[in-house]
Amino acid sequence: MNKIVFGLALLLVGTAAFGQVAEVSVSGGVSRLSNNDLGSGYSLDNGFRMAIRGTFNMGRFLGHEVGYAYNRTALVSNGTSQGTSIHQGGYNFLAYGTHEGSKVRPFATVGGHFSNFVVPGYSATSGGGQNKFGFNYGGGVKAKVSGMFGVRFDVRQYQTGKPFDLGGTGRLKQTEISAGICLFL
Repeated sequence: MNKIVFGLALLLVGTAAFGQVAEVSVSGGVSRLSNNDLGSGYSLDNGFRMAIRGTFNMGRFLGHEVGYAYNRTALVSNGTSQGTSIHQGGYNFLAYGTHEGSKVRPFATVGGHFSNFVVPGYSATSGGGQNKFGFNYGGGVKAKVSGMFGVRFDVRQYQTGKPFDLGGTGRLKQTEISAGICLFL
């Protein structure tokens, strides 16, 4: 929790120091997994996702975004399903379709991230996870509702190496479909 508070403080200080327009958003939605066969009879199932993002808008049409997401999923083997999680952190570059100050701002995004896949029965803090790096891309729209408040909708695909070294091939593909609220600073 202290890391989140520290990150938000840096976001606010950066905004004041450089005259940038900043946003903080919280969103939730679905996490749909494809190419999810991990090998040795194991796979990951679809789940839900919660995320917090900080955005620094630079100029009229460009932005940078850092974020953290918690994904709840299940590790499936022989019809048995065990709850597990994926923690993600990353950076994205944003290109907006309308200028800064517009009420509605569609955007395209591309970036890099890490995913920490947690073994069922463990937590990310107990060292029970495995980190994999990947890239993501997608788009969405942000809309001001009133004053400093708005909404956002995102559709993104994350491609990451497969966890747990069970013999699965290819990249794990995770599609985020989410909606959230924004605070425009």
